[in-house]
Amino acid sequence: MRGPVMTQTQKDRPWLIRTYAGHSTAKASNALYRGNLAKGQTGLSVAFDLPTQTGYDSDHTLARGEVGKVGVPISHLGDMRVLFDQIPLEQMNTSMTINATAPWLLALYIAVAEEQGADVSKLQGTVQNDLIKEYLSRGTYVCPPKPSLKMIADVAEYCYTNVPKWNPMNVCSYHLQEAGATPEQELSYALATAIAVLDELRPRVPAEDFPALCGRISFFVNAGIRFVTEMCKMRAFVDLWDEILQQRYGVEDPKFRRFRYGVQVNSLGLTEQQPENNVYRILIEMLAVTLSKRARARAVQLPAWNEALGLPRPWDQQWSMRMQQILAYETDLLEYGDLFDGNPAVDAKVEELKEGARAELANLDSMGGAVASIEYMKSRLVDSNAERLNRIERNETIVVGVNKWTEGEPSPLETEDGGIMVVDPAVEQEQINRLNEWRTERDGAAVAAALAALREAAQSGANVMEPSIVAAKAGVTTGEWAEEMRKAYGTYRGPTGVSGSVSNKTEGLEDLRSAVDAVSDKLGRRLKFLVGKPGLDGHSNGAEQIAFRARDCGMDISYDGIRLTPEEIVAAAIEDKAHVIGLSILSGSHIPLVQDVLNRLREAGLKHVPVVVGGIIPDDDAEKLKAMGVAKIYTPKNFELNAIMGDIVSLVDPQNLAAE
Repeated sequence: MRGPVMTQTQKDRPWLIRTYAGHSTAKASNALYRGNLAKGQTGLSVAFDLPTQTGYDSDHTLARGEVGKVGVPISHLGDMRVLFDQIPLEQMNTSMTINATAPWLLALYIAVAEEQGADVSKLQGTVQNDLIKEYLSRGTYVCPPKPSLKMIADVAEYCYTNVPKWNPMNVCSYHLQEAGATPEQELSYALATAIAVLDELRPRVPAEDFPALCGRISFFVNAGIRFVTEMCKMRAFVDLWDEILQQRYGVEDPKFRRFRYGVQVNSLGLTEQQPENNVYRILIEMLAVTLSKRARARAVQLPAWNEALGLPRPWDQQWSMRMQQILAYETDLLEYGDLFDGNPAVDAKVEELKEGARAELANLDSMGGAVASIEYMKSRLVDSNAERLNRIERNETIVVGVNKWTEGEPSPLETEDGGIMVVDPAVEQEQINRLNEWRTERDGAAVAAALAALREAAQSGANVMEPSIVAAKAGVTTGEWAEEMRKAYGTYRGPTGVSGSVSNKTEGLEDLRSAVDAVSDKLGRRLKFLVGKPGLDGHSNGAEQIAFRARDCGMDISYDGIRLTPEEIVAAAIEDKAHVIGLSILSGSHIPLVQDVLNRLREAGLKHVPVVVGGIIPDDDAEKLKAMGVAKIYTPKNFELNAIMGDIVSLVDPQNLAAE
């Protein structure tokens, strides 16, 4: 029987309705949260700024220009206290998108909950706490993989004993798809990550408790525009997770084998061109994770229509939330069983995806598992993303308003504020002032003692959660906590997935390769293109694809990955004798970071080296960058990489320079 009608008493409860939010300051974000809850949101999803995600205080040199841009800055217990002011945490279900500093942010959350008088054992929510995907796609890692895996297990072990309703880890395949993963790669890489975590956890708890611990592992996934395939992918996830827990780990109770997941639909597919079309994309993508009861998300958060333009405003977030509420409360979806059980087309696609994922899982297992396979997985993702972009460039994949039906009316949604919210630059200094005041007023002796205990736990291999909570209450800052982890476990620079070796991928690039050869002859050596990512932004997909294509066009590329200082980029330009520099910044901090790079180039006598910039850059900011001396600016609408390569060749052609 397919899709039996339920009685009214059987009607499913709606999923948790969330919006991913946080910006500027803890106070401003708290007002946003309380406003969204009043509008009918049923759970919180906290976005932290990049310094918080990567373990730096707001006044650290690497935090310059990044404070409050892509989320809320949380430097200490006082910030966390303000963030959840008048929000009773015992009654809330809170998701925190935090990874490298997950033990610390959870410690701050628990400390605030205790101040509110909450029963900590009743807290419900999730820390993402998935470091493996950070090395592959998002870039907010701090420590090397093995100690990071140990800290994931620390959180899980602590939560199992003390906060049993808390999900200690969201295995996050969301960013894998953003980095270009195929459905089979998304399935296999995420499940391999979960296996690595469970293998780490199994020795930590009694055998009889391990199944219940498996039941607390949740997932955070992506739903793209091919919604039938994406729905089948979710059904495949359900089956494969059940299979792994039963066959590999011997978990017999079906409730502990349940695939529990939250979702945000695909931001990668949102377009800067005709951005109003994104509303339809978001709705269609949401259907993939809600229509099939057997594979329905437990929590849904949707991007806003304008996230390809910049930071959404409260109204934009409200519009996305209303989309969820209409589906959950106005339609009859929740009155039916699974609509797809027994459908032969769906069953065949699910089996095809499972077969492909099992094959790749076996491949990863033969290489030693997820941690040992990070470099391999990264290179495969870069290749897959390159092929995805190639299909769009060749018009094999149609994107409405981008490579077909590009003529349209101006959007009335883009009002006088540009259709986005802009963070006031003064926010950063105000946050730093509050941080300095916090340091002045705290008990220095208590902080020193807490840091010493934290250091001892980290160095001895003990669980860092208890001393982290003590440190939170003592007034330790995010940067101080993370510095102890860096000292104990070291730092790490992940693979880029982009080889500098000569490429044999020449199809369709013959004219560009000839142009590169000709200009290189004029220059007297191979055209040198340095691609840099200044600041803390870890979204490296764009930079990787630019470097990848430049290499295929015959340029001599230099790309050292994410999180470089302007000083390091200019030093590399001097050492490599770069002919052109490309900067990629998607966090909104392009103005101060580009200005810093340009100033340093001038001081080094390299004013003549053209600089091009790519990112999510509003028109007003683009004009400012041009006035600073930036040669070319590229935003998501500039999807034709070959056109960008042609620009780069022209910029460094001695003949063109002489004409200027």
